[in-house]
Amino acid sequence: MLREWKKKREVFAGGLIFLFGLVAIVEGRRLGVGSLKAMGPGYVPMALGILLSVLGVLIAVAKPALPTFDQDEAPLTAEWRGWGCILLGVISFIVLGKYTGLVPGAFSCVFISALGDRTATIKSALVLSAAVTVFGILLFYYLLRIPIPLFSWGVT
Repeated sequence: MLREWKKKREVFAGGLIFLFGLVAIVEGRRLGVGSLKAMGPGYVPMALGILLSVLGVLIAVAKPALPTFDQDEAPLTAEWRGWGCILLGVISFIVLGKYTGLVPGAFSCVFISALGDRTATIKSALVLSAAVTVFGILLFYYLLRIPIPLFSWGVT
């Protein structure tokens, strides 16, 4: 019976992800897609909506690859440390991204969020933060040319 419920849960989760994807596709089309050379404001939401829809279908129809566990093996406590670090990481990106720029915002977001993992070390969090920050600079600042300053020390 537990196995049947897990399969239904995956179908419901896949269906929900599929619906989110459809909403993003509809809203993206409403905003105007544009072309690959001149992207409109709805281009990225529509592309992500297509990916979400495909992912939702795959989740709903795929058989679980991981073994199912009994309720006795499930963790008994909530992972408050992980949740708190991820939430603080997002808040730090919002605040530092606005007032100090992309580099401090992205670095702090990844660093604080990485510390939510109980197996993470300061060194591994620093390396991950540096790598993601460099990737973010290359992607958003240089390739996509998003108008966000790398460093700014005032109100933007």
